Amino acid sequence: MSSASGTAQPDLGDQVRAAVDRTIARSIKGLDFVISGDPDVGLTPKDIIYERGTLRLYHYHPMADEVYRVPVLLVMATTNRSYVFDLAPGQSMVEYLLREGFDVFVIDWEKPGPEERHLDLDDYTFDFIPTCIRRVAERSGEPDISLIGYCMGGVLSLIYAAGHTDGPMKNLVCLTTPVNWHEMGLMRRWTDPRHFDVDRIVDTLGVVPTEFILAGFTMLRPAQRTASRIRAWDNMWNDAYVRSYRSFDRWSNETIPLAGEYFRTTMRDLMWGNKLHSGELRVSGRIIDLANIRVPVMHAIAEHDHIVPLTASRPLLEKVGSTDKKEMILKGGHVSLIAGPNAVRRMWPAVSNWLAERST
Repeated sequence: MSSASGTAQPDLGDQVRAAVDRTIARSIKGLDFVISGDPDVGLTPKDIIYERGTLRLYHYHPMADEVYRVPVLLVMATTNRSYVFDLAPGQSMVEYLLREGFDVFVIDWEKPGPEERHLDLDDYTFDFIPTCIRRVAERSGEPDISLIGYCMGGVLSLIYAAGHTDGPMKNLVCLTTPVNWHEMGLMRRWTDPRHFDVDRIVDTLGVVPTEFILAGFTMLRPAQRTASRIRAWDNMWNDAYVRSYRSFDRWSNETIPLAGEYFRTTMRDLMWGNKLHSGELRVSGRIIDLANIRVPVMHAIAEHDHIVPLTASRPLLEKVGSTDKKEMILKGGHVSLIAGPNAVRRMWPAVSNWLAERST
């Protein structure tokens, strides 16, 4: 049947049949969803080349005949597992960089044990990262390196770069990295020192547990998990959607506890003192001044990031001393920036192209 304008209208019977088919598929696949195990993640072939306590360093197998001279080291946020960089074939930043010809290494974190409760910012930035960089140099045979840091991994990378101005770093890429912590929105409100006793938490628990970290993220968007489950049910007939949902859901549920002293310093010096932004941060006896960073810097920011708001991340480029620097603001949120469809179409190619010009 056609309308007066001549435009074909969908047949009502076809619409009903399509709705019935989807309902049946949703019910059948819903049962599979409930009884099946967690999806496989992090499938790109790799080797563990160094491990110590909470620290893991992976080297991924090459996928291109010709490889850029400068290797790439991705630094994961300390609250999460690094397989968000490698969720699934075709949905993997690691796989993309490998196919583009980069030699890729990743710093990952395991749960810190009770004996690691005293790990602090200086351990991560003046021990773990420098050690991994030396291992990468030994493995690759190259003296230079490019760092890509995500969220708190970007903060650690900035502290390392500002505290090791004579180091081997050639390029720095930060992904949704907070610099002005007084602009951290609800996260800062939840941790207001007037009612958030960080000393009591750390002294009592030693290692800040996963449940505590997850509760903090959940309070930023209390209805998000429920809304995501409703959308997953609505799309249960769509295998690709469900596979992606389950991978992201597994990743968010595998949030990592934090070493107590590291958490205490993050609260006192970054969240409350805002010392990374002011240039007053002292780590391992050194003043961390972002103006000392003079290597090329790229910063990718999520426009609708509810964890690291735009106003918290944007000051980065004005603070670093680099003359070669680029900012890219993308639609999307904190996680979709690095692993969503927009990342596949825009962020990964942009980072790859930017690094390619500076990795020979």
